[in-house]
Amino acid sequence: MDSYRLATILPAKASVVTAEPPVSINRYIQPIRAKQILLPVLTTRQRPLSLTRQLIESRFPSPTFAYYNDLSPVVTVAQNFDSLGFPADHPGRNRSDTYYINQNTVLRTHTSAHEAEIFRANASEGYTISADVYRRDAIDRSHYPAFHQMEGARMWDRRKVPGGNIAKAVWDDLARMPKHNLEVEDPNPIVHPERNPLQAEHHGIEEVEAIAAHLKRSLEGVVVELFSKAKQAAVAVNSLDASPEEPLKVRWVEAYFPFTSPSWELEVFWQGDWLEILGCGLTKQDLLINAGVPDQMGWAFGLGLERVAMLLFSIPDIRLFWSKDNRFLSQFSDKESINRFRSFSKYPECYKDVSFWLRNTSNSAGGGAKSNAQDFHENDVMEVVREVAGDLVEDVRLVDQFQHPTSGRKSYCYRINYRSLERTLTNREANDLQARVKEDLVEKLGVEIR
Repeated sequence: MDSYRLATILPAKASVVTAEPPVSINRYIQPIRAKQILLPVLTTRQRPLSLTRQLIESRFPSPTFAYYNDLSPVVTVAQNFDSLGFPADHPGRNRSDTYYINQNTVLRTHTSAHEAEIFRANASEGYTISADVYRRDAIDRSHYPAFHQMEGARMWDRRKVPGGNIAKAVWDDLARMPKHNLEVEDPNPIVHPERNPLQAEHHGIEEVEAIAAHLKRSLEGVVVELFSKAKQAAVAVNSLDASPEEPLKVRWVEAYFPFTSPSWELEVFWQGDWLEILGCGLTKQDLLINAGVPDQMGWAFGLGLERVAMLLFSIPDIRLFWSKDNRFLSQFSDKESINRFRSFSKYPECYKDVSFWLRNTSNSAGGGAKSNAQDFHENDVMEVVREVAGDLVEDVRLVDQFQHPTSGRKSYCYRINYRSLERTLTNREANDLQARVKEDLVEKLGVEIR
């Protein structure tokens, strides 16, 4: 993974912060995430995330769109939060949510950390970013501290379109785009003064209507590309949850995102249920003004690649995306196609409970420091378990909590499910892991084991 590739792609005027090569991150985070950074699952052939990325990119052709797939995950706090208008008290800034390398540097929590510099570079009319992102999170089969996002944007410049008429230029572009036969539900107006406001100080309604139509056609095309292939794969293996006669349909739902307005979520009807696939909208003009391109306007979208790939390939556990097991890798082609995942094993679960009291007093501020009831955060427990057990833990959940009526002390009980994707864990192995978890909970969080 070349963390300096962006500097060679973007013009010299771009403000590019590459920080350190990703390999050095293992000095700051647990070995499990260092391993993940060194395993480029997003760009390696025969991996579901790479196949998903390629299928989406195929709907956003070059040279209109540039592709950024290997940007460094080490970014500044200014890139990750300030450039996007995150308020100083936003919970995303907390050490309980974000991996801080130092006071001014973090592991990016979203691909939008690179948005301002790419807008500023102005190297293409559109772009996609696909990248690993990092958040302290729960432990279960759909959450992981390292995962992947993809975002894209398409801009039009008033100084470059004929007559400065952005609306006409967008409609002309839309007329050249391929049509589809999706069933589309879109019952709401393009803008609504309370629910989905127009950026009236910057945008005219005619421009917004044109860009919204272009955005929706573009992303509906992504759904056709992905889910038509996924449906064919399901029908090919006689999946009970796939009906050849069921039409592919989507619906647009009003939404709120801090970087766009108006905004929408796109849902697809898949296997009998409506599922959210992505969020999108018209880019906030303040972001473009701050990036030095005030004459541009356009749309942006973002999605979680693991979430989409789990639906497309029927992958039941997010840990599998990092697997090096050939029984997993051999199921996927290096071509832009979708195969349904076939489970090759189901190893037994091994549940262990851990109960502890929080301290009465503390000077900590969360994010791994010793915790009491005021600053305790569940993600700190998750980090301790992950650091000890890595991919040998499938999920951790709170099963009981209690507050002593006299002392006021709080107690929590978490149930840990140890289960490997590759082999059967012995009870002795699970007991050893559990003992180390308890030791680290005491040492790192200052709890009292019950």
